[in-house]
Amino acid sequence: MSSIHPDSIKNIHKLSIAPMMDCTDRHFRMIMRKISSEALLYTEMIVAQSLAHTNKKENFLDFNDEEHPISIQFGGDDPEILKDAARMAQDWGYDEINFNVGCPSPRVCSGNFGASLMKDPEKVAKCIESLKNNCNLPVTIKHRIGVDDDDSFIHLNNFVRYIANAGADRFIVHARKAILKGLNPKQNRTIPPLKYDLVKKLKKLNPDLLIEINGGINNIDESLDALTDFDGVMIGRSVYKHPLRWSEIDQKLYGINTTSKSASDIIFSLIPYIEKHITNGGKSWDICKHLINLVEGIPKAKVWRNQISAKSIKKDLDIDYLLKLTSRLGEMGY
Repeated sequence: MSSIHPDSIKNIHKLSIAPMMDCTDRHFRMIMRKISSEALLYTEMIVAQSLAHTNKKENFLDFNDEEHPISIQFGGDDPEILKDAARMAQDWGYDEINFNVGCPSPRVCSGNFGASLMKDPEKVAKCIESLKNNCNLPVTIKHRIGVDDDDSFIHLNNFVRYIANAGADRFIVHARKAILKGLNPKQNRTIPPLKYDLVKKLKKLNPDLLIEINGGINNIDESLDALTDFDGVMIGRSVYKHPLRWSEIDQKLYGINTTSKSASDIIFSLIPYIEKHITNGGKSWDICKHLINLVEGIPKAKVWRNQISAKSIKKDLDIDYLLKLTSRLGEMGY
């Protein structure tokens, strides 16, 4: 069974930004890296089978050097395919691999991976072993506290211990169960009740395992509270919708003496990145759809967001126009 030892301490991340489909692409990750130099970032889930059958693997795997530390999340159920995925992740320079056993999407579950895999711990173990045996990276797993009626603490504890024996280095536990029939993915993020007590009990009975909590944590103070019980905290929708509320991650969680950046500071620092993306044929909206979440709770914030959105969606955002609007933010102290 995996246990904490000195060489693994560097792999403990106090706070991470959850993998979120259509959210945590490389552009959002660049924005978050401007907010925190320390938080662990995740890719969106990459289906290992899709990666195996594409000739453009860079579309799935490329990331910016500034994004480190970064974890790549795979979904799948075929150990042979995951073997190749692990090698690619290492060759591409990722810092760790995460295996998804928590996604409740019907499309994902119909492919027999995601949350449905919690019902088959033997298969999960084989997948973890395949990932571990074919790279030198930490291999972690993200899962729920249960699935449908398989939601007892005994089932959860047995699952975690079984997967620990397969070599998983860290467990990221979403403190809700997944309901695969009757709820859509959005409902599965809110309707099943949070049961932190089960995850606390799991950690207490398995002190040698690294256990990270996910689900329902909305600010830095709540994160600090959670760190008294768990080895790490994973934040999802809260950080995507309100990124600047997390601007003191490095100071409060990592003890780094640095100045929090304003929305205008972050946008100004991203201008060269945006220009390069557009020059290479990218669309300004690819980045601005994430950027607009930085501006909230200030006078005429909605007007600013609408101006940026209208220009970006039409694909004719002028960098000088973005600079002008951002300068106005800075003049107001934002």
